[in-house]
Amino acid sequence: MSSYSETISIPNDHIQNVFGQFDKNIKNIEKAYHVAIVLRDDHLKLVGGEENVKRAVSVINQLINLSKNGNDISDQNVNYAISLSKTGDEETITELDRDTNIICHTINGKPVKAKTIGQKNYVDAIDKNMIVFGVGPAGTGKTYLAMAKAITAFKNNEVNRIILTRPAIEAGEKLGFLPGDLQSKVDPYLRPLYDALYEIMGAESFLKNMEKGLIEVAPLAYMRGRTLDNAYIVLDEAQNTTPAQMKMFLTRIGFGSKAIITGDLSQKDLPKDTTSGLEIALKVLHNIEDIKTIHFSSDDVVRHPLVQKIVSAYENYETKQMAKKRPDNDTKSGNKKR
Repeated sequence: MSSYSETISIPNDHIQNVFGQFDKNIKNIEKAYHVAIVLRDDHLKLVGGEENVKRAVSVINQLINLSKNGNDISDQNVNYAISLSKTGDEETITELDRDTNIICHTINGKPVKAKTIGQKNYVDAIDKNMIVFGVGPAGTGKTYLAMAKAITAFKNNEVNRIILTRPAIEAGEKLGFLPGDLQSKVDPYLRPLYDALYEIMGAESFLKNMEKGLIEVAPLAYMRGRTLDNAYIVLDEAQNTTPAQMKMFLTRIGFGSKAIITGDLSQKDLPKDTTSGLEIALKVLHNIEDIKTIHFSSDDVVRHPLVQKIVSAYENYETKQMAKKRPDNDTKSGNKKR
């Protein structure tokens, strides 16, 4: 097979960012496309199969654009650009990075915006619907983006308060009787929500608004008997709700409110024979107008690349296990159904 080569220019002040520590970004691209990449001054020469070289060039150009926009190139940027190049959508990386897609800024000034197509669909769905279900694996930004949208709506006076809740259930462990008052007992279950609030809003602003009752972080059980008007409500870890709890929560929503329900059906901590309220809600409500469900996949994982590999490995394992349990497998042993 004859080799094909192409040369592109790369600004000197962006070389280190695009190449990554120990050239890991370029090495990932070389491995993905089976091409050789050589840097000479401010030019990159790529050699390999013609189609692979063209795809690699396109990915590198997207990374250069990200760098020019002031981004630190991460493993997630590189891996997602490579994934999108398989369908010719790698330019989406640059489109997602536009300033118009910024939801808000963290207390340190870092912009918060969707990093994948799945996340962008999620953010758009939140803008257009009263209730949104965000369902998918860990690390896809379901809760963080919901919090960012809630805080932005609150700061823009679109809602009067923020209510954040999740079921108080142990992750497969029996924690026993926790010390302290009632708030101290439930705080460990709500810690991930506090972490996101501190990062986006800042601890001082959060505590002031919490003292005024404008921001409430509480277990799901506290929602019973209430009607929540003009509020942004986020229910996290919804896979751990019972059907009754989910129905109770959904019927709390009042006028001028918006609710975001997030969960991962592969990480249920309910008792063995208990059906998840999230699972039932997705089946019951899928045809109702103003309710939207966004399903995330391993491609939307924005944590460490190893998390994406772990999620994919578990998805493959669970798919194989489900296949083994299908009735069709009975015929392999020579048993025929009458």
